[in-house]
Amino acid sequence: MITPRTPAGTLELLPRDQMIFQHMMDVIRRIYEKFGFVQIETPVFELKDILLTKSGGETEKQVYFVQSTGSVQQGYDADMALRFDLTVPLARYVAEHERDLAFPFRRYQMQRVYRGERAQRGRSREFYQCDIDVIGKDKLGIGYDAEVPAIIVQIFEALKVGDFTIHFNNRKILRGLLAGYGVAEEEQQKLVLRELDKLDKIGADKVRAAMVALGLAENDAAELLRLTGHAGTKDEVLAALNALPIDNEMFKTGVHEATQVVEGLRALGVAEKRTRLNLSIARGLDYYTGTVYETQIDAHPEFGSVCSGGRYDDLASHYTKSKLPGVGISIGLTRLFECLQANNLLPAAPPTIQVLIAQLDPQLRANNLTLASDLRRAGYAVQVWLEDGKLDKQFKYADKLGIPVALLCGGDEMAKGTVVVKDMNAKTQSEVKRGEVATALRGILGV
Repeated sequence: MITPRTPAGTLELLPRDQMIFQHMMDVIRRIYEKFGFVQIETPVFELKDILLTKSGGETEKQVYFVQSTGSVQQGYDADMALRFDLTVPLARYVAEHERDLAFPFRRYQMQRVYRGERAQRGRSREFYQCDIDVIGKDKLGIGYDAEVPAIIVQIFEALKVGDFTIHFNNRKILRGLLAGYGVAEEEQQKLVLRELDKLDKIGADKVRAAMVALGLAENDAAELLRLTGHAGTKDEVLAALNALPIDNEMFKTGVHEATQVVEGLRALGVAEKRTRLNLSIARGLDYYTGTVYETQIDAHPEFGSVCSGGRYDDLASHYTKSKLPGVGISIGLTRLFECLQANNLLPAAPPTIQVLIAQLDPQLRANNLTLASDLRRAGYAVQVWLEDGKLDKQFKYADKLGIPVALLCGGDEMAKGTVVVKDMNAKTQSEVKRGEVATALRGILGV
């Protein structure tokens, strides 16, 4: 006999936790749509040459390739691979359907992605990402860079995840600083920024040594770390940047864009405590060219960023000659769920089944089915118990699934035209007229 088990790095939930996970997805979807985003889905696998266009060697090591048994037997190489994020499929999608899309194109996408890495806490092999992106044609205003984090604030507040902070920065600020320090070559700047992005993981001393090894002067590396460690308010950080004697156009542009993002966040009514201008945020991915974001649950920074993204100048340069700048952010829903679950912070979710009609007498099953149909027409999610079994077993079943109301109608109730309504949470019950059951449910469920 084979022992049943799930592969490491995957998420399989019991029904009550699955209800919470689905509730979280529903909240995210509702708020994405409230801001005018439309949903798309892309295939779980892409052609290999499409998927790996922008990836480096390290990324390719994490890709799951797709190959049929027949093609393996015939000696063919895999020509498809499972998507490792939703950004590359988006680039292909926009390039392929460019003529049919309205720009700016505002899309959201909530699907699983796959990465072949060692499974550990916060790093899965199969996980959900919930992305939004705004894609422009030729240009895209900086106002979207403020709207994106404002959407995430609404979602995280609706999910009641506790205190959280969206850290944001602008890579142009960092690249302008590096140019001011004499590191003008773009590839060298990218290498320095990758090291800076490791600050939380390896500490300032190792980052400083790595940056010096890449050609940054010791004093300049120390100054850069001092600036990126600035813990003041957004206005204080901007003031410190404006006071620097750096005459570099990219630096000035980055500071101006960061200022506009701060102003946009305030205009959108985002509480000051929810966002922080953090100059140490670099994002290791090279395709980010401006604003970048990382989000942490304040009490649990050990889980890392549960929501990140940024701006890119040209999303689909490998697939089209059109210039398609964009800005986006991705909620790592699986990581967020695991963080909340581990710390007893999961939000309460509305029950999938609102009412269980218990069976007191099998001879009255037709009556229970009719009552269920009436309540479903009234808008309630109803399950009828259709098995033999003691009433206590039925109540335990309802408790396990989190069903908040049980209805009972035996011979005595049938004769009187009544139904017993049992509030499973309050452990109370009342007898009401058959025609008043929906009113009683509204009193308990609030809907």
